Amino acid sequence: MGVHGVKAVFFDLDNTLVDTAAAGRRAIEEVLPLASRPLQVINALQSKHHYGEGEARLICDKVQAKLLKECHDPAKMCITDLRISHWEEAIQETTGGEANRHLAAECYFLWKTTRLQHLTLADDTRDMLTELRKGLRLLLLTNGDKQTQREKIEACACQPYFDAIVVGGEQKEEKPAPSIFHYCCDLLGVQPEECVMVGDSLDTDIQGGLNAGLKATVWLNKAMTTPVDISPVPHYIISSVLDLPEVLQKMEHKINSKLGTDHTAGSNE
Repeated sequence: MGVHGVKAVFFDLDNTLVDTAAAGRRAIEEVLPLASRPLQVINALQSKHHYGEGEARLICDKVQAKLLKECHDPAKMCITDLRISHWEEAIQETTGGEANRHLAAECYFLWKTTRLQHLTLADDTRDMLTELRKGLRLLLLTNGDKQTQREKIEACACQPYFDAIVVGGEQKEEKPAPSIFHYCCDLLGVQPEECVMVGDSLDTDIQGGLNAGLKATVWLNKAMTTPVDISPVPHYIISSVLDLPEVLQKMEHKINSKLGTDHTAGSNE
């Protein structure tokens, strides 16, 4: 599928191509020490460390909240240490006892391993990418810690569907800085005005695409409850990444209509 004037599409990874949030929630659930799952962290939190089910559940809830509020500066702390600290703090806040770094690390690595197991690129998404790549160049552009993002990319096995993969943590600047978008353009040998950005974040994906002067931005808003004063304003809004081909068809129609109008105007002069 090709579109006049569009040569490349940039895709965000987390919660756009793969449902990272859901994988994280499922990992937390599997870490929870439920009576029906007497394995792994249940042994750590209940058997080995003598925590009750209520305490263990509260610890996991606190970790989930910390992940949602997380602000990571790789210059100050590696992502592994930060996330072990989330577990360590949650355990201490819940039990009121001394910090237990060993247990925190045990819980973190179980959560991390479980989350990666749940990160998958759905078959219908794979099919869509395969079809799009017949006429367009595709690039994966993701913010985040380089090790964490590379592990996710490996886990969901998405490499074969892209002409290039760019991780923000490996660059001088991340989205929404124009520099990383222009770097992506250079990688593919295209101009910003020939590219479309697709992502779920208004602040990074959409604002970044606008900052870089891309041809169009497509906001993935799964809730489809759009605020009245949405800012920044994307060119298109979709509720599923699978709706992207339809958006590209609309763009094609608009371009063809404009070309037809311009041709008619030229004929009348």
